[in-house]
Amino acid sequence: MRGIRIPLCFPKTHLRSLSSSPAVMPRDYGAAIASLNLLQSNFSIVQQFNKPEIRHDLNLRSLPETLEWLRRIGYQPSDLNRLNPIHVAGTKGKGSTSSFISSILYQHTASQSLDRSSIRLNKVGLYTSPHLRFARERIRINNEPLSEEKFASYFFEVWDRLDDAARAAGEDPTNLQTKPQYFRYLTLMAFHTYLSEGVDAAIIECGIGGEYDCTNIIEQPVVTAITSLGIDHTALLGTTIEEIAWHKGGIIKPGAKVFSAPQPPSAEKVLRDRAADKETEVDFVSSHPGLKSSGDVKLGLAGDFQYGNAALAVATAGEFLRKVGVQTITSDFMEQPLPAEFRRGLERARLEGRCQTRLEKHVSWYIDGGHTLESIKLAGQWFASQIQANSSSEASAKKNLRVLIFNQQTRDSHALAQALYDTLKPALGSESPFSHVVFCTNVTYKQAGYRPDLVSMNTDEAAVEKLQVQKALAEKWRGIDPSAKVKVYGTIEEAVDFTRDLAIKEEGRHEGDDAPIMTFLTGSLHLVGGFLDVVDTKPGPQ
Repeated sequence: MRGIRIPLCFPKTHLRSLSSSPAVMPRDYGAAIASLNLLQSNFSIVQQFNKPEIRHDLNLRSLPETLEWLRRIGYQPSDLNRLNPIHVAGTKGKGSTSSFISSILYQHTASQSLDRSSIRLNKVGLYTSPHLRFARERIRINNEPLSEEKFASYFFEVWDRLDDAARAAGEDPTNLQTKPQYFRYLTLMAFHTYLSEGVDAAIIECGIGGEYDCTNIIEQPVVTAITSLGIDHTALLGTTIEEIAWHKGGIIKPGAKVFSAPQPPSAEKVLRDRAADKETEVDFVSSHPGLKSSGDVKLGLAGDFQYGNAALAVATAGEFLRKVGVQTITSDFMEQPLPAEFRRGLERARLEGRCQTRLEKHVSWYIDGGHTLESIKLAGQWFASQIQANSSSEASAKKNLRVLIFNQQTRDSHALAQALYDTLKPALGSESPFSHVVFCTNVTYKQAGYRPDLVSMNTDEAAVEKLQVQKALAEKWRGIDPSAKVKVYGTIEEAVDFTRDLAIKEEGRHEGDDAPIMTFLTGSLHLVGGFLDVVDTKPGPQ
């Protein structure tokens, strides 16, 4: 497959590992992750994406190439119909909405309401990105990540099929161009896993966009969902909300109803037009009468904004169950009380790194990966609500210390930092929302570097080593809030160590005051994933 993708540049030692005899190569999880990391696009290639002619060519090639990769591992697009797919696109809330849908459907795996339906739900697949700590988190069955053993098994099954197809085509299987890039490989692996495991329903989250996203080889989704839209990934999707809506609306297919979160009027028009072109309809879901922040359904994902994602998930899951023949799901379903399975699904949904709280003796960690302007504003609002909810303990601390740990290596980090400050300043009524602000890279550990699952080759390695982004952010924050004490560190581990040491020192200065320091960690999801790995590997006192 000549020209299947832009060549990748890797150290020769990595290339040699590909040519080793399969008989002597390990086939465990570690080997799978090492091989997977070879398929990342490096920084210089990512930079090429910003060129309009390259971007246009990449978009046009995406689906034909993915279909060829799918053929090479032994499948046709029609095979994916057996998964009864639910396709989800959007800018923010995709992961949360997908997790809610999966959790709702999982509650129906043992439900009597499915006895008379056209399918029996035994296994529910959920494919999301990015992962936080482990690559296997992306491919879930019944809400559980694949085990290391199953991940490695299915990973190398796909790898071997691609090798065999390359040989049959007269190509050298040790050449990396005979393998798809990182995200596309995992997408193909997810389809292979779900088909091999006999999954009865698969929630598939788009990576970027929709029209040209490699997940869009799905021909017949049962239902599709589009979450809130915003300006993000402009190099690939365009700079206007209308352009982005067009790309996201690419998942709309004939015969499959579309549900969308409320959108700006111009984006709604684009989605309506795209749905009309496919001879289907789009419903804009703003709420459900049983879903209110003051109601009796306590969502498993924190944050008031999650009620909007939950309503979209309820509508989408309801349409899926109606389409497969569940007689209790009627046309006015969204106006009726929530069935018990839906309530349990919403309450038991879990998604790490989104409005998550972790408590230690000296530090309360508030974690939310806000990596777009819209999502970091929501993250800031959530953190402000946590401060207000803990105002009594905050007052008793006699120190009013709050710490921010932040990084965003690949997007406009300055705009995100400014948006966070502008959100918290009025919410807290303070010119100085944080007493201490820490900027660090996404590198996990001081000595070991990245955890293997968290290796990133698509950032500027020299800039990371020189802390260029972090030093510029430090200057930016000093200009915003000169009273804050600003620190820069090369790793997440050092940022965590600094915060814990600060909390212990402050506790010693105020005898009898054991209120933990409130620390907000936000920005990159890669930062969040590395943080979770650090605090689990090096737990603080409880």
